[in-house]
Order: sequence, then C-alpha cells, then structure tokens
Amino acid sequence: MILGGYLLNISFDFEYLPLLIIVAIAWLVPMLLSVMRIQRIPAVIVEIIAGFIIGRYLLFQSSSESLEILEFLALTGFIFLMFLSGLEIDTDQIMASFPRRKLSVPRFLRNPLLVGLVFFILTLGLSYAGAATLSTLVNIPNIWYFSLIMVTTSVGIIFPVLKSRGETVGHFGQMLIMAAAVADILSILLFTFTAFIISKGFQPELLLVFVLFLLVYILYILGRKLEETIFRRITFQLAHAASQISIRGTLFLILIFVVLAQLMGEEVILLGAFLSGLLMSFFLHKERSLLMIKLDGMGFGFFIPVFFIMVGAKFNPEHFSEFDNSLIPFLALLLVLLYLVKIAPSFLWMRLFGRRRAIAGGFLMSSRLSLIIAASTIGLGLGVITEGINASFVMMAVVTCLISPMVYNNLNPMDKKKGKKVVIIGGSSVGVLLARRLQVHGRASVIVEKDELRYKEIKQKGISVMHGDGSEAQIFRNIGLRASDYVVVHAGNEDENIHICTMLRKEFQHDNIISKTAESKIEQSLKRLNVEILDVRRTLAATIENLILRPGTYHALVDTFETFNVEEIPVTNKQIEGMQVKEFHFHKDSTLILVQRGADNFIPHGESYLKRGDILMIFGTAIALEETMKRCSG
Repeated sequence: MILGGYLLNISFDFEYLPLLIIVAIAWLVPMLLSVMRIQRIPAVIVEIIAGFIIGRYLLFQSSSESLEILEFLALTGFIFLMFLSGLEIDTDQIMASFPRRKLSVPRFLRNPLLVGLVFFILTLGLSYAGAATLSTLVNIPNIWYFSLIMVTTSVGIIFPVLKSRGETVGHFGQMLIMAAAVADILSILLFTFTAFIISKGFQPELLLVFVLFLLVYILYILGRKLEETIFRRITFQLAHAASQISIRGTLFLILIFVVLAQLMGEEVILLGAFLSGLLMSFFLHKERSLLMIKLDGMGFGFFIPVFFIMVGAKFNPEHFSEFDNSLIPFLALLLVLLYLVKIAPSFLWMRLFGRRRAIAGGFLMSSRLSLIIAASTIGLGLGVITEGINASFVMMAVVTCLISPMVYNNLNPMDKKKGKKVVIIGGSSVGVLLARRLQVHGRASVIVEKDELRYKEIKQKGISVMHGDGSEAQIFRNIGLRASDYVVVHAGNEDENIHICTMLRKEFQHDNIISKTAESKIEQSLKRLNVEILDVRRTLAATIENLILRPGTYHALVDTFETFNVEEIPVTNKQIEGMQVKEFHFHKDSTLILVQRGADNFIPHGESYLKRGDILMIFGTAIALEETMKRCSG
C-alpha cells in the first residue's frame, strides 16, 4: 500500500521547458544543415554553438533542479559517447595487425598497428614539448595533463570523412583509422591513470583499475562460451519484441562497467564506458548493424546531443580574460601546435603513400572533438587546467573539426578516373562466366590462374587473365591491387581459399573479399576474417525457391541479363540533394525499385526526396542505367 500510494503521488512539478529547448535544437540542427545543403560542418559543432546561445539567453533562467537533471542527461550522453567510441574500434583489425613474422622496415611500415603506436609516441613527445613551450606564455598548472589533451584525436570525424570517400577499406584509410583508434585507447588509459594519481596520489587502489580489464577478459571468455548456445536463441526470440533484450543487455553491460568504475573513482568512469564498448565490439562484428541502429538512435537521437549542447551552454568567453594580452598569441600558438603534433608524425606514411597524401592524413588526424572536450572537462574538475584553458580547448575542437576535413579533401582529392576492378582467383568455369558477365557491365576484371594450360585456354577466349599463384602476395602487387577492388577467391579447395583470404586481410588489410563455402566450420573461419561469404547451400536453395514461387520474375532477370539488369547507383551529385523522385525524370527504359539510405531501405514514390549518399536500385537497359549513373554522379 505504501509503495502504491507513493507511485500514485508522483510530482508533476518538474519544469520541462529547458529540456524542450534542448530537444528542439537537437532536432532542428540536422534539419537545417540538410535543408541548407551544408555537408562539411559536423552537426555537433552547430549544437555546441547553439548551446552557447541558449545558455546565455534562455537556460540561465531555469531552476537549479532542472539544470541538475540536464547535467545528469549530459553525463549520460558523455558515457554513451565513450561507449560508442569503444564500439567503433575494429578489434578484428587490431588482432590481425599483431606481427607474426620477423619485422623488417617494409613490413613495419605496412603494419597499421605498429605505425599507429609509433605515431602516438611521437605525438605524445611533441605534445609535451609544445605544452612546455606554451607554459612560458601562460600559466599551465600541469604540463603533462595539458600534453595529454593535445594528443587526442576524433574517430567520430575521421571515420565519416573516409567512409564518404570510400577509403575505409584501403590501406591508407586503415592506417588513419588504426592510428586514431590507438590514440583513443592509449589516451583514455593515460587520462585515467593520470587523473587517479592527481586526485589520490600513488595509492594501492590504483591497481583496482586493472579489475576493469580483468572483467573485460572474463566477460569475453564467458560470452564466447554462451554465444553459440542459450544467448543466441533467447536474443533471437526477444530482440525485436517488447522486451528489446539486446538493448537492455547492452545498457546492463554499460552500467556494470560504469558503476564499478564509480566505486574506484569518478575519474575512472571514462575508461569504464569505453571498455564496455570495446567488449561489445568483440561480439558484434558485421552482424551488429540492427543493434547499432538502435544504439545510435538512443545515443545520437537523444543523450549525446544533450551533452554537446550543454558543453556549449557552459562555455563562457569571459574565462578568456585570465590571459590578458597573451590571449591571441596563446590561441594562435595552440592551434599551430595542435596541427604540428599530428602532421610531423604523419611523415611515417610518406614512403608508402607519398608526401602530399601523408600530410593530408596528418591534417585529418588533427580533428578533435568529444575526447578533447571530455579530457578538458575532467582536467578542469581536477584543477590541473584553468577555466580559460578549458574554454580554449572547446574552441579548438570547433575550429579543428571545421578546418581539418576541408584541408584533407583539398590535399587528397579523389581520383574519379580510377575505376574498380574485380580480381578473380581461380580460372574455373564459374570464374570465366563471372568475368564475362562483368564485361557486359563494362567492369574490368582479371582472372589469376596457376595452371598454364587453363591459363592459355582462358586467354584464347579474349578474357583478361594472369598466370600466377593466387596464394602468393607478389601476384597482387603485380596486379596493382587497390582498396576499391573486389577479390573473388574461388581457388581449388577450401583450405587454399582460407589461406588467400587470410593473406589479403592481414598483409594487405584488404576488405572487399568474396569467397564461397559449403561447410559451417569454414564459414566461421571466413567470418572471423570479415570475408563476404557466398553460402552454396543457401544460394542453391534460394534459386530453387525462386523457380517454384516466382518463376516468371526469375527468368525475366536471368534470361534477359544482357538486355535488362538491376544496378546499384550511388547519388553523389549535389544538385540532386532535396530533389523529389517525380522531378528526376528517369530514362523511359528504367525504373526506380528501392532506395537505400544508410542502414535503411524504403520503396520510393513520387513525393519521396533524394539525398546525397543514397543508393538507388534501378532496373533497366544498359543505356538507361549508364545515363542514370552519369546524372547521379554529376
């Protein structure tokens, strides 16, 4: 009765107006950027600026209770941001980059993990020297902590820029992503230990931080054992029901780490949230898309915008007054150093990618956002940086996120003349048929065949073929394998397929790999390598199913292949942004079937709007498809 009486007497006095203002900004910012067709400015930058405006003119009138609740939501958004940062780390790529053979200079320079580690060490050394230099100009209470803030980078900016250019799967893109991931992981570790020591000194309790790493290991082992049994069955049954078991389990995991971190000290929360995301990344891999959509919806749909808007609301330009006449020289030198400490180590990439591209990578690595703001906020709470320095770092986050992507795109323009080719390992009848079908689409392909007699037969048919062994790395160097190329591994046997796929993933860091399998054991091995798998059993079953249930459609697609076909066409032309389907005027011999936008698919109608980044699935003749492709690319 007491509990029931309490629940019936919930107070409705809470003031929702401040939350309404923040949610309105979170909704309006991406809408305005889309309507104004501003693609290069990250939404979070505008959210910080908007937060600054409402903080000075609207939120200051709110009650202390309302502001406390907004602080709680902002902290939750910060925790969610750190969790998603950990989740973005490609743990498979890190594991695959561990050296397994004797190191030489060429092998070292091609290894993203080792280069990323050296990159971080060089950045840290330069940052400390830069912080010491700045300390002669202004008062810096703790030079070491200041230098750690300068080391930070932003995977959240780097990854979308590379993804939009199709560079995430290439060797250069992998180098940048790995360097950013290493910087994130090691920065968070150093922040945690430094903050702990500053607040509590060298105490035995410092060793408790390693309990978090032990917990990651225990849960990883436990999760691997239960993944194939009860978890998979229950999760499949309840994932999309009212229980949403996957989301609840994820939140439970985050809070386990956060609560345990809180018991050790508030400065450990950052690490706890990050490690919970890192642990999840071990299990989700490519199957995580639907769960990622839900988590992104929770995080970026509500909590994370509150965090960035509140960062802006707390920004007070009056804090710059502590610098007196040294403000402009300090900000200018700080900006130069923030770029210098990333650009100088980027010359490690020069031997592989050239000086211009290496410098472009250094500029992109200079993007800083969530982690620099978080580290600066923690430092302010610890008293190791001043209010003015904290305000300076918030300003630098905004400036670097605006400048760095633009400089990167200018220094490293996309080569539109470079097309994708398909490398087919194995000159079987399937490989020859695939090469011919690709030829119809005007897609370049080359078959690698080690049997000399078979090589001559394929060559006589007028198909591009190379005599060599696909299991040898040199053959791919001779071909000039690029990140955008697809490799279809269809060699003589399953073991050879796995060997080739492993070499492509670990030595070339190549992602666009397709292979086939008819055994579940082989399928698991290929999945761990992130290889796109063609399951022969499922494909055959699906073909028979189509012949039984929809024979007319199946024969229309297969028998008229050289006349009609389905093509996935990306929209990159900025003139199409915001255009309605009815305004596009498709070729009379083509029709729009489906639109893929991010992870979502929808059937369009005349009133539907098109956006840059959409992938249009068009059915039509070769001429109609080519015309549509030209219009979509501008």
